[in-house]
Parts: sequence; structure tokens; C-alpha cells
Amino acid sequence: MNALRTTALLAGLSVLLVLVGGAFGGKGGMVIALIFAGAMNLGSYWFSDRMVLKMHGAREISAADAPELYNVVRELAQSAQLPMPRVYIMESDTPNAFATGRDPSHAAVAATTGLLRLMNREELRGVLAHELAHVRHRDTLIGAVAATFAGAITMIANMAQWAMLFGGFRGNDEEGGAGGVLGGLVMIVLAPLAATLIQMAVSRSREFAADKGGADIAGNPMGLANALRKLEQANQQHPMASATRNPGTAHMFIVNPLAGVNIGKLFSTHPPTAERIERLEAMTGRVRM
Repeated sequence: MNALRTTALLAGLSVLLVLVGGAFGGKGGMVIALIFAGAMNLGSYWFSDRMVLKMHGAREISAADAPELYNVVRELAQSAQLPMPRVYIMESDTPNAFATGRDPSHAAVAATTGLLRLMNREELRGVLAHELAHVRHRDTLIGAVAATFAGAITMIANMAQWAMLFGGFRGNDEEGGAGGVLGGLVMIVLAPLAATLIQMAVSRSREFAADKGGADIAGNPMGLANALRKLEQANQQHPMASATRNPGTAHMFIVNPLAGVNIGKLFSTHPPTAERIERLEAMTGRVRM
């Protein structure tokens, strides 16, 4: 099922990229975008995990560098019957974490320094078990591909704003009159929005599944529930700086790293944290009234 979803996602984002190219450069732009989309399909499959890790300045660590983090990941990977993933640390005071990689044999788990300072061991286990559940469910490739394409589409749309200022759409105007400029304006607004909506379509429902899977791996749903409370509050107060620079990756984190910018439930990359906590508490029969 995930292989089919990944293929559909790649196809949908490729079509969107071609449409953006057509709006910005006519038939020539569509051809260039098609070639670019083909290259991105290959590149996002093989290298999207490295791209995302680099975007957030993550550095790979060993057991000697961060013994507690590394040992917790190793214990949970054994519990989940997964290969040991590569472990990364991001220098950020905002507590958060994500997993990436094209399959369980090429997975990586990244945590911020803020997460390590804020969480006790049981909460840290809950967070990392959630990320390993994404690995076990093979969600990580979908998330990394969506981030790569969304970032590319947003970048092209931003570049088009400057191109329009310098007559970048004159060729389109000659072919289709004012429609070229109008189409360009529409795509500048709608292309990043469409990319974001696609991200949400493959993100929000997966968080509930990863919460449940993480609770099973850790053996205690309350560790993750308590961690989510802390994470939500911290990310509301201090949005993550590297995610602000790379908003197309926000859906990959355990909680929205841009939660401090409230744009409503419809445009959230994650389901409501309160609902996630309620579901976890229900697993232990401890739903609060």
C-alpha cells in the first residue's frame, strides 16, 4: 500500500511541477519542468533523506557522542525488530525529532538538543518509538519525497515572482495575451498551497498510526502522551529556526515545529495534539475528563 501511495505522490507532485513550469515558461517551461521532475523522482528516492538532514544541520553521532540517545534508539529498534538506524543530533533549543530514509535498512532518526534536555527517559523513549513506528510503517520515504518536491515547487514559485518583475512572462503574453500573466499569478499562489495540501494528505492520518505503533514499541503510551504535552507547549513558544527556513519539512517532525504560527486546523500538518494525547491515554484507560 505504501509503495502505491509513494508512486501516486511522485506522480501527483510531478504533474504539479510540470503545470508550474508551463505557467511560468509555456511549452518550453513544461519540457524543462518534466526533465526536472524526472531527475527529482530519482534524486528524492535515493537522496531525499540526506537533503532533509542537511537542511536542519543534523550531524551523525555514535554511542560515544550521546550514550543515552544512542542506547535508547538501539533498545527500541531491537524491540521493534528493526535494523539499527543512523542517529543524528540537531543543534536547536526547540525540542523535536523526525525520522527519514527510503526503507528500514536505510533509516535515520534525528533529535534536537532541546529534546534531550527537556525529556526524561520514559518520554524520550516515547518520542523515539513514535519515529521508529514511522520507519516500520515505511512512512519515511513518503515524508522525505513530499518535503523535497514541496521545497522545489515553493522555490520555483518564489523565483517566478522576481521573473515577473523583469518581464519573465512576456513570452506567455505573446502566446496567450493577459492569460499568461494571470496564469503565472495564480500558480505563484496556488502551487505552494497545493504542495502543502498534498503533504497534509500523507501526513496527518499517519501520525495517529505512529502514535499507536510507538506506544506498542515503547510498551507505555503515557511516555509519549507526556512528551507530546511538553513538545506542544515548547514549539508554540519557540518555533524551530531551521524549520522556519525550510517549512516544507514541517510535516516530518513529531509535532509541528512551526506551531507558534497558528494558521488553523485545516492547514495544520499534524492532527491536534490534544486529540493525540486523548487517544494515547485511552490505550491505558486513563482518559482525563
